[in-house]
Amino acid sequence: MSLSWASRRVRLSLMATLALAVSGLLAVTGQAATARGTGPAAYQWTAGTKPVIVLEHGAWADASSWDVVIAILHQEGFTVYAPPNPLRGLPSDSAYLHDFLTENAALAGKPVVLVGHSYGGAVISDAAVGDSEVKALVYVDAFIPAPGESIQHLLAADTRSCIGGSPADVFNPVPYPGGPSGDVDLYLLPGKFPGCFASGLPAGEAAILAATQRPLAASAAGEPSGPVAWTTIPSWAVIGTADQVIPAAELLFMAKRAGAHITEVNAGHLSLISAPGAVARVIVQAARAAD
Repeated sequence: MSLSWASRRVRLSLMATLALAVSGLLAVTGQAATARGTGPAAYQWTAGTKPVIVLEHGAWADASSWDVVIAILHQEGFTVYAPPNPLRGLPSDSAYLHDFLTENAALAGKPVVLVGHSYGGAVISDAAVGDSEVKALVYVDAFIPAPGESIQHLLAADTRSCIGGSPADVFNPVPYPGGPSGDVDLYLLPGKFPGCFASGLPAGEAAILAATQRPLAASAAGEPSGPVAWTTIPSWAVIGTADQVIPAAELLFMAKRAGAHITEVNAGHLSLISAPGAVARVIVQAARAAD
């Protein structure tokens, strides 16, 4: 199969997913949406300013992982931003997002629903501290650390993670300039990506995601979280019951500890791609609560 044809197949698949998601979005009437492609029912804002949605991607991904979710939210009339996550380290990544939220004239005075996937969950937890405009946090297959906890610590709590074990069997380490001495960028090995990070997605789609992955600095995994916003801001959590990166039991533990409103979906770690309607529905629920 040629690369161009493979790319066309993935684009067509994404277009079909989007069509199903939007059609489901318009069809449902507020009842629970669990299947791929279903979304929130239309909601008439009753008072106040409609929240802005800010989406934070995680490691080994980029903002395009939110494409179909963004399209659904646009159909619902939301303004959406998906800024890049530098993936350099938890303190610097959360500071980057904090400044995007607080120093951005386009967001001034507007309520925000802040959403994070995977490592992005740790980033939003720290970034929202002290920002009174953030009204809700949404965690999508995400880490929700407590103060002082690191990603490494949370992964070690459940040995079933497919990115646990020997790093040589999981990562391709590549040095990068300007980082701490000895630090490296970690890429997921091509053979590990499809069945682990992208489990449940079509092979062609997983292969393109693997080829375009953005690495996480190795040092980021061991950096502890500072004060966290979920202690004071209401939170929601989407949990992929087939997640192999962060096992569902660990996702549930973190979500319950944070007092989050929990929605389970039959998906792997990339529920934002495989079940975008269900993810969008939870984001809209969080936005309604902020109304």
